[in-house]
Amino acid sequence: MRLQSASPYADRHPRRRRPFFVVLPGFVGRSMWSLDGMDADRLSVCAVVDKKSHAKFLCYTHRKNGLFSICLTDVAEVWSVEYNEATLNQFKQRFALKSTDDYLLKLRSACGRGDVSVELHESMAELQMGDGPGDRTVTLSKLKCPEATEELRELLFRMADSLTQLDNTPLPVSPVKNPHTYSTKYEPRQQQNSSLSVTLKRRPPGTSLINPGTKKKLSATGVAFEDAEED
Repeated sequence: MRLQSASPYADRHPRRRRPFFVVLPGFVGRSMWSLDGMDADRLSVCAVVDKKSHAKFLCYTHRKNGLFSICLTDVAEVWSVEYNEATLNQFKQRFALKSTDDYLLKLRSACGRGDVSVELHESMAELQMGDGPGDRTVTLSKLKCPEATEELRELLFRMADSLTQLDNTPLPVSPVKNPHTYSTKYEPRQQQNSSLSVTLKRRPPGTSLINPGTKKKLSATGVAFEDAEED
């Protein structure tokens, strides 16, 4: 029997939405233990929309106490499945995954095609990608109320702390050209023109404009004498 999600956040308008995917870095002890070379406390979150009911869920993965967990929540309930090192290798082979992060990438891609279904049962949930051949279903067990509350609390605060870290991360400064940097290719000519203009501006009186450095020839001046014939 199929149970509808009791989440008050279920989509009231049955239309396909663009899936949301974000990778949040861990912040409580990094690189404690890794199953595939990734950080032990890495948290990946993806929004999932059921293709039939259009109910919305959050699917997220994390590693804790040496186990890789896939969790599904509608904010009201939480379903989870855990993999140890041996079962995780089988899981990666079944879904043809190179890393655990590839699972959410494939899930996000399937959501974009509207090809994800979520079947809710009394004590478990089935998350399936596609209708083609092959086992693409993950079965998750429903957590009891105290454990589910703690799981949601941890998820909420991890997301909030990670977003705070992103807000406090300074943006990379783009390289800006030094305003004093210029090409020296034409520097001698510029300096010569500059000195010439200064010389022209400060030309002493009487110097020739055509031949700088020489003085003008002034017309002879003197006393005018009368001709001798007039005496």
